[in-house]
Amino acid sequence: MSNDSSSAFTHDPTGWQLDADLVPQEEGKLRFQDMVLPTPVLHAISDLGFQYCTPIQQRVLKFTLGGHDAIGRAQTGTGKTAAFLLTILADLLKNPPPEERFTGEPRALILAPTRELAMQIAKDAASLAKYTDLKIVTVLGGMEYDKQRKQLTQEYVDIVVATPGRLLDFAGKQDVYLDQVEILVIDEADRMLDMGFIPDVKRIVRMTPQKTHRQTLLFSATFTPDVINLTEQWTYNAVRVEIEPEQVTTDTVEQLVYIVTADDKYTLLYNLIQQNHWDRVMVFANRRDQTRKLTDMLRAHRISCAMLSGEVPQEKRIKTLENFRNGRVQVLVATDVAGRGIHVEGVSHVVNFTLPEQPDDYVHRIGRTGRAGMTGTSVSFACEDDAFMIPAIEEAIGRKLPSQHPDPDLLTPIPVGARQSVRQTESEE
Repeated sequence: MSNDSSSAFTHDPTGWQLDADLVPQEEGKLRFQDMVLPTPVLHAISDLGFQYCTPIQQRVLKFTLGGHDAIGRAQTGTGKTAAFLLTILADLLKNPPPEERFTGEPRALILAPTRELAMQIAKDAASLAKYTDLKIVTVLGGMEYDKQRKQLTQEYVDIVVATPGRLLDFAGKQDVYLDQVEILVIDEADRMLDMGFIPDVKRIVRMTPQKTHRQTLLFSATFTPDVINLTEQWTYNAVRVEIEPEQVTTDTVEQLVYIVTADDKYTLLYNLIQQNHWDRVMVFANRRDQTRKLTDMLRAHRISCAMLSGEVPQEKRIKTLENFRNGRVQVLVATDVAGRGIHVEGVSHVVNFTLPEQPDDYVHRIGRTGRAGMTGTSVSFACEDDAFMIPAIEEAIGRKLPSQHPDPDLLTPIPVGARQSVRQTESEE
């Protein structure tokens, strides 16, 4: 990368120039072009079709682009990923690296709790940085160990996106050094807590410069006392930004609750998919055994279906997601941990086969649809075992959920001829 900071910040290698009149001004909206962002990044934003900042981007970027720490409470789908990526890209292009630098020394580090989320962040980073020469490396457990090690040790790296365990593994073998990190991002801190990663994250943070000598951005769907305690340890004079969940759940997602018996849930699911010709559906259940049973039943009834849960190996998870993205899989059945952080364009429906025990998980689930300005539908099944969770969900999203009994045709028994053997469907995988 050139040491001429003004060149890296303002020069686009393709010769692209900003057309100041291309995006009209709208009251209450902030255009990306009105922010102090590098020209190559504005070019990438234009390619992606983004014109105006989301609420969290508008509120966070005016502080973080100036170098301030920030903690943000925001659900997935609010644009928080772009908020911290734009901060990182602007900083790295404005401030060139030292003339003497070494391999394995990232200038920015992004920590995520799941491999799927880390991969999505890296993909978004690559899209926004495509007109720069910034090097992005993804460090994930369960896959491509040698490839990741080579990427860290054979050339300079600017941004590392990592899950905690594998990053500590490389750090322990001195393949990566974190003492030159200028910006540290911790995404989904509450999920880090839930998954037991905080001891690992604390070890990683201690390897970076002290908090007064780095910029730290932390995002969480909830601000529990534990999360607040972590923000006080890891950030310095941080600005606090909170985006209320109802902005995520009410604008683009139609929500409906079917009151149904536990015995009728599967029949209702089958008929909704078949009668309405749903072609890209995510179905959430609370436990792994529930996802396995649902997957087997849907396959046995000739519905193209795959499962995502903690028991699925990483290579298969990646293949499953790719099949879902390209339409080879019609229905994806997932648990909350496996489904969080998944970004698939065009998910038309989310079905809560069982209502989540935590209201925040409901928000994350339905955030899989209605993304990027598109509309989506969330359908929840409430039986005698889980209907009591509805009031807490309604309080969390700030609105009442319309509830109704399904029409009789949606409870029509499944035709006997629709079934084939589970062994046959598994052999077709």
